[in-house]
Amino acid sequence: MDDAVIEAIYRYPVKGLSPDRLPVAALTVGQTIRGDRRFAIENGPSGFDPSGPGYLPKQRFLMLMKNERLARLDTRFDDATGVLTVRHGDNETQGDLASGTGRETIEAFFARYCADELRGPPKVLEAAGHSFSDVARKVVSIINLSSVAALEDIIGRPVDPLRFRANVYVEGWPAWAENGWEGRPLSLGEVETTVFKPIVRCAAPGVDPATAIRDLDIPAELHRLYGHLHCGIYVQVTKAGVVREGDAANPPP
Repeated sequence: MDDAVIEAIYRYPVKGLSPDRLPVAALTVGQTIRGDRRFAIENGPSGFDPSGPGYLPKQRFLMLMKNERLARLDTRFDDATGVLTVRHGDNETQGDLASGTGRETIEAFFARYCADELRGPPKVLEAAGHSFSDVARKVVSIINLSSVAALEDIIGRPVDPLRFRANVYVEGWPAWAENGWEGRPLSLGEVETTVFKPIVRCAAPGVDPATAIRDLDIPAELHRLYGHLHCGIYVQVTKAGVVREGDAANPPP
């Protein structure tokens, strides 16, 4: 495991939408990757209070677990301008998420695109310093590519690692070794972390990110093959620093 490295780093500016691949990322103690899940699209009244933001279950937002059509969209968020670009086929919609008019433009797109899946008017949500993570703590998610390869081999068909929408993808750890690391230290380049817990998988990874077709039942396969629903781990940053693709990913001693 001494040769394990970070193969890729991603953030997801809008929950449920396209990732940004990052060659380098600065990590801060007790925080997510900057801008990860910064925005979410409310699916009907969620109770979210931007003046006192707190964790809410993902079912209150548009998300891949229920709304696989989101995978058909190619979205890009520009930090410098605040503009979200949404491409669907040959059509493109842009909106500045820092302005009321821009948010309304994006909300109108999703009102049309997800009309039959909405419980109320979609609304772009944001609050300073908040991440719309699937867990209440601010974490960084990691996928062990060897674990995905092992799952792929047993299922007998390709499993795109991007189905798991992790922040960090690691090459070189033994398959499933990460499932025994809860509470232990783990380093990513110059960054130090503590493993919080394994990631319990829902239906979201069943959606192929290339086709937007729900073609696998990942939780059922994990339970059938391994007797658990885990694929990946959450870690909490305990020492800040910069991580880069190709950096060492040192497991617990």
